[in-house]
Amino acid sequence: MPIQSIKASEVASEKGLNEAVSALRKDGIIVLEDAVDLEHIGILRERSLADIELLLKRPDKPFNWNPGNLQQDPPPFPPYLFRDVLVNEAAIAVTKGILGPGLKSAYYSGNTALLGTQRQPVHADSGQLWPNQTVAHPAYAIVVNVPLVDMSEENGSTEMWPGTHTDPDVVMQLGDIKVSQEAIEARRAIEPPIQPTVKAGSLILRDIRMWHAGMPNHTPNPRPMIAMIHFVAWWPTTPLRFPVGCESLFEHSDLKTDAVFVDENIDHISGPGSFEFSK
Repeated sequence: MPIQSIKASEVASEKGLNEAVSALRKDGIIVLEDAVDLEHIGILRERSLADIELLLKRPDKPFNWNPGNLQQDPPPFPPYLFRDVLVNEAAIAVTKGILGPGLKSAYYSGNTALLGTQRQPVHADSGQLWPNQTVAHPAYAIVVNVPLVDMSEENGSTEMWPGTHTDPDVVMQLGDIKVSQEAIEARRAIEPPIQPTVKAGSLILRDIRMWHAGMPNHTPNPRPMIAMIHFVAWWPTTPLRFPVGCESLFEHSDLKTDAVFVDENIDHISGPGSFEFSK
């Protein structure tokens, strides 16, 4: 089953918004097309590609599980901050429709698939909040991904498992976000995963509980993608750091960015860390 897509401009209508919210609630994922200015995407892409060399020079290269799955923060300072990325109107409308009023944004990072990337294990970024459920609880966080290049199976589009956000078995309290092989095969028999083709300038909205996996990039060109997270109002968060003078870029009536604005250089190269590094 293909992942449902809708033009970002259509979310401005009640019909389009209801369609997007319903799809995200049902499938755990939706693509909003033509959501970000391609000029902004190009500026972010150019800087992100240049930063890869600096990240790979670190002795503790920030790989996630396997070499090639690179954790990469976007530059958190002008001229690389854009409102249609940070406080995208269509994305906020949809996530508010799922999470309710008082949204918080408190994550600004990303990942890049390099040539030779190995497959990640299937996992949920953050699972269910309580064990032993028979029915999953409502959503508490939505990941907002911003592809900086066109993504496809060829260059490592993330493998997505629609509908798995309602599976109660991957639980935060149990200490492992990886999905068991038994559960994977049982789910595959119901609905197999998909590696969606997504154009740069789109947004991918995903319930944080949904199973997914980083995939191999078979091309010599890196596949960078920014990630933000919108949380429910009551979720505890740690402030992001941005420079003094850019506060107005984050002002929005429906989304509060948990941030501090500092009068100092912000090092976005040494910050990202790895997890489950295996080699």
